[in-house]
Amino acid sequence: MPRKDKAYYLEEELLLVENSGEIPEVAYHGSLYFLREDPEGPALDLSAEDLTPLKRAVFDRYCRIILRDLNPALRKKRIYRGLARCIANWARLGKFCQRENLDLAETRPQIAAGLRHFLQREFDDIMNGAQPTINCSAEALAAFCAELGIHPAELPEGWQQYLP
Repeated sequence: MPRKDKAYYLEEELLLVENSGEIPEVAYHGSLYFLREDPEGPALDLSAEDLTPLKRAVFDRYCRIILRDLNPALRKKRIYRGLARCIANWARLGKFCQRENLDLAETRPQIAAGLRHFLQREFDDIMNGAQPTINCSAEALAAFCAELGIHPAELPEGWQQYLP
């Protein structure tokens, strides 16, 4: 069997992180263990440049998960996790970015736009008789909005009354 090179292993692990589950950082650390330390792994010496695509994959996966949970069309689907999980994933992404010296600024406007759209659709549906689907407190939602740079005046009027 031909020996596989570093690029091969990095590409394989990149695919795993890009398609990881709910906490992509776990897949990232699993990849690092496999690539560096696992007795069954390739025992690679990884540079900062080698790690950049893997870190970016964690960042992108978190963003996809957050945006999934801000998609109002998914509220009644099994895949939907709710705003509480969305907020938790935003916090996880923020901590990962702090540790890895990545910048959230590039994604903040996209997440904020997704949240605005979600909330408008949620409250439009409530006004038309639908049951609320928001599963976080008013305080948690207000803090999330502030983190994203959304001013309370941008939220639908009376939003607090529909929260648990």
